[in-house]
Amino acid sequence: MMVNHELAEFLKSRRQRLAPEADIAAHRRRRVVGLRREEVAQRADISVEWYVKLEQGRVVLPSEATVLALSKALELSDVEERHLRRLVGREDRPAHIIERVPDGLVRVIERLADPAYLTGRRWDLLAWNNAASRLFGFDTLPAAQQNILLFVITNPLSKKLFGRTWASEAKRVVSMFRADYDIWAGDPSFIELIEKCHAGCGQFGDWWSSHDIGAPVSGIKYLCHSTDGDHRYAYSSFQANDDPALKLALYSKQD
Repeated sequence: MMVNHELAEFLKSRRQRLAPEADIAAHRRRRVVGLRREEVAQRADISVEWYVKLEQGRVVLPSEATVLALSKALELSDVEERHLRRLVGREDRPAHIIERVPDGLVRVIERLADPAYLTGRRWDLLAWNNAASRLFGFDTLPAAQQNILLFVITNPLSKKLFGRTWASEAKRVVSMFRADYDIWAGDPSFIELIEKCHAGCGQFGDWWSSHDIGAPVSGIKYLCHSTDGDHRYAYSSFQANDDPALKLALYSKQD
């Protein structure tokens, strides 16, 4: 039987973060972190045996009603509920290969005045402009290091660039990548990338094991450039119509 390890880990991590009801905690001796499996099953109005199978990854396609009940029982955010739906609906897929970027899209990026870069499913850096290279130093990265997750997590330049906000930014990036990784878990190229992050950052293991799920949002980043100084940058990301796997990131200096 195929086991959905990512579904199992996700459900367990969400269960363990929940606190038991005050009256239950007061009358029962707790030896587990968070809720017990039977407590989640009761919240979701499903059998304990069924929930145990889910958390062990042995049920491939739970019903829509079960997904909704679990989302409510585990108090999932909208982002986490969407992630749960992706996990239970994942299909077998061929091995990941680095995407090809249409020439027209490359030319658009190159002509932008603000820093811009393009990534693929595994967050490999596929194209960037001169402004992005000046800001992030992408031109200096060896081919094997041209990946946004790897850059943020393990590259010393990233720590200098984000300064005191590096840890929060790195943790946020890990949570966003986790959403993509779980869909491609088992793919050798994704596994290799995570191994590099473990080897290159001592904090990565804790962030990764927490199984937080994030979503890309626009916002402000504070960057400390070695020659350009400290500035605020508004950033946003967009999917390409040519291939939804291609994502364009844009930065615009605000001061």
